Amino acid sequence: MKNPTAVLSVWVDEREQTAWIKVTSRASFTCSVDFKVLIQRLYDLSYSRFVLDLSACPLMDSTFLGVLAGLGSRFNQAVPDGRKARIELLNPNPRILDLLENLGVAHLFQLIKGASPATGQLSRLEQPPGAADRVEMARTSLEAHQTLMSINPANVPKFKDVAEFLAEDLKKLEEQRPTPPAEPGDSNKNP
Repeated sequence: MKNPTAVLSVWVDEREQTAWIKVTSRASFTCSVDFKVLIQRLYDLSYSRFVLDLSACPLMDSTFLGVLAGLGSRFNQAVPDGRKARIELLNPNPRILDLLENLGVAHLFQLIKGASPATGQLSRLEQPPGAADRVEMARTSLEAHQTLMSINPANVPKFKDVAEFLAEDLKKLEEQRPTPPAEPGDSNKNP
């Protein structure tokens, strides 16, 4: 049985500079690029609190966890503009909590329980088909696994082989990527 792709739904509270993001279904590599881009865009718009509602998310794969951990780590460090940002995990189930603990990344997030005040205001994040190409997905997956290993050296034996495979796959995909057509006037003409 194929796992359904996670649906990301969003609501932003401009007054509180808070973004509420609900993950419905299994959070996996298929939505990791969209999730990372969404958080970065909202951060660039000065949102500093990100509440990730996990009440309908039964599981996260290692790529999504690595992306999430990378964001959590970045937000826990001092930022050049002095802004503090944080990610809060709302209602994660015991399985997700166990994954966060076992990977040594739970300390990067504040865990909260309760009802989401944004439930009736969430809008599904619509992405055009093929928004993230295979190269971008492979790069994100590789970076996610490298992040998990750098945050917690105990993760190296768990992800070393995966990271090596992903690096080889990324290299092949980049080599196969078609070269964009040259712009008019950009040809290498000999005088």
